[in-house]
Amino acid sequence: MATLDSPEQIETRIRRAAILFAGGPAPAANAVISTAAVSFLKNGIEVIGILNGYLRLADYTAENTLIEGEHYIHVTHKTLKRTRNTQGVLLGTARTNPGKEVHAPEHLADAERSAPLKQVYEALRSLGVDALVSIGGDDTLKTANKFRRFQDFLPEGSPRIPVVHLPKTIDNDYMGIDFTFGYFTAVDTLASEIRNLLADAEANSSYFLTETMGRSAGWLAYGAAIAGEASLVISIEDITESFLEKEQAKDPKSGEEIERDVMNMDKVVDRIVRSMLAREQVEGKHYGVIVMAEGLAELLPEHYVAGVSRDDHGHISISEINLSRIFAKAVAEEYARQTNRERRVTGIQLGYETRCASPHAFDVMLGSQLGVGAYRALVENQMDGVMVSVSGQLELNYVPFDSLVDPETLVTNVRYIDRESDFHKLARFLETYVND
Repeated sequence: MATLDSPEQIETRIRRAAILFAGGPAPAANAVISTAAVSFLKNGIEVIGILNGYLRLADYTAENTLIEGEHYIHVTHKTLKRTRNTQGVLLGTARTNPGKEVHAPEHLADAERSAPLKQVYEALRSLGVDALVSIGGDDTLKTANKFRRFQDFLPEGSPRIPVVHLPKTIDNDYMGIDFTFGYFTAVDTLASEIRNLLADAEANSSYFLTETMGRSAGWLAYGAAIAGEASLVISIEDITESFLEKEQAKDPKSGEEIERDVMNMDKVVDRIVRSMLAREQVEGKHYGVIVMAEGLAELLPEHYVAGVSRDDHGHISISEINLSRIFAKAVAEEYARQTNRERRVTGIQLGYETRCASPHAFDVMLGSQLGVGAYRALVENQMDGVMVSVSGQLELNYVPFDSLVDPETLVTNVRYIDRESDFHKLARFLETYVND
C-alpha cells in the first residue's frame, strides 16, 4: 500500500533475509509473513521463505542440500499478492526442535548436543541468508534464543545471522506482549461454537463439557467462555492448592520415581456439579456449556497419562487423552449420585477448527504490525535477539530474549491469567455464583 510518505531505502549489510514459521498454525499467520516479506523487498532485500519450520534445516549436510520449491522458496511481490487475509500458513509449519538436547548454556559448547543448531546455521548460510525472522510460540522462541546464543561459539570471523522473533500462539500465554495475533479470531470461532452448543443444550435440558486449546494457561478458554456465554470455565490457574493432591509417578525424562501435584478429581468434579445445581436453583436453568482448558490434562492422575507419547519439546500428547470425555463421564455420574436424577453431559474437543479460521481485522492489523516490526528491528535498528511486541495503539516494542528466557534453564516464562485481575473476575462475575 503506497503512501505519500513511504520510507526511503536504508543502507544495511543484510542482503537476504529468511522467514520461518514453526509450531501450530494461527489465524493471521499470512499477514505476519507477507508484511515482513514486503518490508524487506521494498528495501531491496531478497527474501527466502523456509518451508515447514526447522524440519529440513535441522538435518542439513553438504551432501543433503536444500532444494528450492521443496525446502525453501524465493518470496517475491507476486508471491504476496492479496495474501494478508488468507487462511493457513504460506510457508507451512512443523514442530521440529533443533535445540531439544540443549538444556543449559554449557550445552551450546557441546558439539554433539548443539549439532542440529550448527546444521541450521550452515543450511541458512548455504542460502546466503544474512538475517532470520522466526515466527512461532514459546518453544520456537526457545529455539531462536538457542540459535542466537549458539553463534557465540562459532569460529572467529564466522558471519553472524541476527535473529528476531515474532510471538505466535492462539493460547495468548506469551510474556512481553498483551495479545498475540490470531487470539481474537480463535476466541470468536470457539465462542460461536459454544453458543451453538448452548442452544442445543437448552433444547435437550443437557450439558456440553468442551475442551479448548490452552496447554499452559487459560486465556483462550476464558475468552471463549466469556464471549460464548458459557456456564463455567476452568483452567490451569483455577487448580489451586485446595484442588491438588500429591501422587508418586515416574519422571517422563529420567524414569525415576518422583512426587508430583495432580488434580483431586473428586473435588474438581464436585465443583462443576455444584455449579450445575446452582444454575437450577438460582436461575431455573437445567442446561449449559462448561469450558475446560486442555492443559488440565497435564494435572491428571498418573493412570490417565501413563504411556501417552510426548513431542520434541516434552509436551504430553493431549489429543490421546480426551479430557472432555473423562470429565463429562465423571460429572454425569456425580450429578446422578447427588440428585438421584440423570443429566446428560457430552464431552467435546474444540480447537483445531480455530487455528486456520479466516482472520479478523484486528488480528490482521496486529499481525501486520508485527511483520513490519521484524524488518524495523533488523534493518532500521540493527537488533539481534529481540522479540517484537505491540502495545497501546499498535506501538512497536522490542523485548530482549534475555528478559523472556531463563538464562540458566533456557526455558521461556509462561504468562498465566492473574487470578486477581479484572479479566479473571469478569468470567467469575458472569457465572452463577457458587460459594467455594
